[in-house]
Amino acid sequence: MKYMEKMEWIAPCHFGLESVLKREIQDLGYEIVQVEDGRVTFRGGMDAVCRANIFLRTAERILLKAGCFRAVTFEELFQRTKDIPWERYIPENGRFWVTKAASVKSRLFSPSDIQSVMKKAMVERMKSVYHTEWFTEDGAPYPVRVFLMKDMVTIGIDTTGVSLHKRGYRPAAGKAPIAENLAAALIMLTPWRKDRILVDPFCGSGTIPIEAAMMAANIAPGMNREFTAEEWANLVDRKYWYEAIDEAHDLMNTDIDTDIQGYDIDGEVLKTARRNAADAGVEHLIHFQRREVSQLSHPGKYGFIITNPPYGERLEEKEALPDLYREFGESFRKLDTWSAYMITSYEDAERYFGRRADKNRKLYNGMIRTYFYQFTGPKPPKQKR
Repeated sequence: MKYMEKMEWIAPCHFGLESVLKREIQDLGYEIVQVEDGRVTFRGGMDAVCRANIFLRTAERILLKAGCFRAVTFEELFQRTKDIPWERYIPENGRFWVTKAASVKSRLFSPSDIQSVMKKAMVERMKSVYHTEWFTEDGAPYPVRVFLMKDMVTIGIDTTGVSLHKRGYRPAAGKAPIAENLAAALIMLTPWRKDRILVDPFCGSGTIPIEAAMMAANIAPGMNREFTAEEWANLVDRKYWYEAIDEAHDLMNTDIDTDIQGYDIDGEVLKTARRNAADAGVEHLIHFQRREVSQLSHPGKYGFIITNPPYGERLEEKEALPDLYREFGESFRKLDTWSAYMITSYEDAERYFGRRADKNRKLYNGMIRTYFYQFTGPKPPKQKR
């Protein structure tokens, strides 16, 4: 299957960010097949697996769609899984297993049972095709993921491996980090562009400023990591990986001027942020500084604050939050031409910030339901030509 046959690919994402991911996939030139809660399905040739893994900033992973069917009994699940032509994807020596099963509002709900039934079905199919009773499974890995929604079973083979939020620059995180792909999506939900000011006054280990700097320099998020499908010599020609990396190098431009700043009160976590920025190749594009939110200021106009302040979930005691959000709100009001965007699960955020959000959007940060509050400032005057 090394020729450019069009396949369907599934890109899971954070709930609430499907529209951002859809736009990213379209920008890569691929056709959208379906948008559902927490995932986008698209169509593309074998180059799509390489380009999607390397370029998409907001996806969790990329799955090769193997099948979709309805099943309400384990017998149905077994038979329909066995009907899938697994030999098209997995060679005789391939390592294959069902790495994750998720079930929502479905009659089949036990992940471990779903996993074992599907593995047995795959083995039976492969036995009949390869005419063997024993598989060495000492070749490339083909991890299978399955999700059941209202008895509809969707099966994909994971091309990614470690989730795409792992860019390769953050081995060490601060307390309560925000995932890289969520940080990238938050930035994309704002009108910020690389020629505008961006400040994160609660930057922690630097994820939001680093993701912004990578966008400004057009650094593809997957350039410095490996992917499971790189080992799939039977499916993906190496040239597609080389071409995608060459494309990423051609698009990158780190010789730019930016005004991206990250503040935090913890000097140690700022050391981590600087180290992470260096690993991402953007340390020269970000200014990190130890600073209280009450000291938030900037001489520039029409800037953006994009931040993930403490929620009171783990970090801060709830009692400290009213003062923190009040200080944040007071500092923001002095920046009268600026816009602020914050993700938080703190239910009194607007009250203590001192202003109703112009818009808010429900998002999930891991399992925590949060809101992305948007306080929009005036647009800068149009430049005279």
